[in-house]
Amino acid sequence: MRNCGELVVAAGFFSATGPRADNQDFGGVHLGSATERARHGIVAAVADGVSGGRQGRAAAELAVRALVDGFYALPETLGPARAIRQAMGAYNRWLHAQGRGESMANSGTTFTALALRGRQAHVAHVGDSRAWRFAAGRLACLTTDHVRPEPDLNHVLIRALGLEAELRLDHLTLEIAERDRLLLTTDGVHAVLSAPRLAAILAENASAEATAQRLVEAALAAGGRDNATALVLDVVRLPAPDHEGILAEVSGLPFVAPPGVGDTIDSFRIERTLSEGRHAVLLVATDEEDGEQVVLKFPRREILSDHALRLAFARELLLSRRVASPFVLAARPVRPERQSGLYSVLPLLVGESMEARLGRGHPPLEEARQAAIGLVRGLAALHRLEVVHRDVKPENVMLTGEGGVKLIDLGVARLPRVEDFHPDEIPGTPGFMAPEQFEGNAGDALTDQFALGVTLYRWFTGKWPYGEQEAFQRPRFGIAPAPSRYRPEIPSWLDAAILAAIAPRREDRFGDVVELLRALESGGALGFAAARRRPLIERDPALFWKGTSALLAAALAASLLLR
Repeated sequence: MRNCGELVVAAGFFSATGPRADNQDFGGVHLGSATERARHGIVAAVADGVSGGRQGRAAAELAVRALVDGFYALPETLGPARAIRQAMGAYNRWLHAQGRGESMANSGTTFTALALRGRQAHVAHVGDSRAWRFAAGRLACLTTDHVRPEPDLNHVLIRALGLEAELRLDHLTLEIAERDRLLLTTDGVHAVLSAPRLAAILAENASAEATAQRLVEAALAAGGRDNATALVLDVVRLPAPDHEGILAEVSGLPFVAPPGVGDTIDSFRIERTLSEGRHAVLLVATDEEDGEQVVLKFPRREILSDHALRLAFARELLLSRRVASPFVLAARPVRPERQSGLYSVLPLLVGESMEARLGRGHPPLEEARQAAIGLVRGLAALHRLEVVHRDVKPENVMLTGEGGVKLIDLGVARLPRVEDFHPDEIPGTPGFMAPEQFEGNAGDALTDQFALGVTLYRWFTGKWPYGEQEAFQRPRFGIAPAPSRYRPEIPSWLDAAILAAIAPRREDRFGDVVELLRALESGGALGFAAARRRPLIERDPALFWKGTSALLAAALAASLLLR
């Protein structure tokens, strides 16, 4: 699996007094050592001292210094959000107390910070400074100003550091990508420059330092009458998603019973039950934050241990951040402060599973071939990342209409260099498991190929190549009938491809599923309609030789009678 290395960020900062007598703004970024970046992350902040206070500049500078000192002094196990909250909560109480004295009377400051750790950015904010993200040519503001709502009073702060004894920080977590540009500004910049103007300057792709200076100078040139400060962070490189970090996230979540229809959990309103499977309950819900319909997946604790269930959910979250394929369904991340229990959030797919479609009869051959190609592409995308699905079957393949195919349920996938399930809990579904899995193989690309082959056998014929198996049964792997025995219109090349994938001996299977994909794509170019009617000896050798033996026996008997 590709190692993206450590977190690398390029930072730029520029601040100007403008026409004012002194500069009440302060900002800073701490990139730290490689160890600090790996354990704690990178922090940056801007603060704008309240002009009505006696020591606005001091309040702003001390806020940024308190963030850096406190953030790296606290245990990294707290996580960025809690570390910022603890560090700034202590400073806010001190500043509020000082604001009632003579030396720092009414002193306060706005405060907007970014903490980058792993592949996420955490935004902490109070006041009217702002945080922005510029990605894929689009600029998005990540914060909301805490000011009076009246148009002629929108310069009056209603929340800031030092104004209240208890700090109320807004917090936002977002997934970041390489080449994202993150921006912090005081109101001396964004009150003068519109969002399109900010975006245009960011799109020039100058260095972070040059961009920060360009933003400030543009604001003053446009008639800015205030101090102006800009801090730019360019995301150069991100580390690979960390399984242990994700497992730590889910380890802190309690198991919760699936809510009932009409109930709400973490602003997800339950609409209906989608399915109740062996390992999980799936519920359709509406996300009340954006109105989107999603699927909530709650684990069932009857089959696997609690640790195994947490491993499964960590795998799904990890793969949702690593796998980018239109043929694989990925979980949707949820902000840590929003989620109160162990469940995952998935997009709601409109369609049906392969198994459900089989219940309505055989699909037309060309339609079936196209769906098979999509399924194999999805599995190939996982295998390129050295990920083994381990539970390929028609129930885990969704057909989404207009030829769309999604391979789902990554909770039991096997990842390289990641803790696996206990040997007694190695996953798999009888009937789709390769012979070597009954001898202790925990699952690899060739066992995935076998399960894929059985899935395709069922998809094209509705039958089982070696018979359907119960959980307590061990199948007998003999010679599987050719699929064309059940559907004579199946061409010989497709027979050969499926039989190779389900060969009981590993060495008789394809080298990888890409070879199977090529067979599906190139073989179909000949057209199903042109496929010849295959002779009985090819379609069912056993039946052919039984018939031949019967004819020979009859001929022998006749010859003896004639003598």
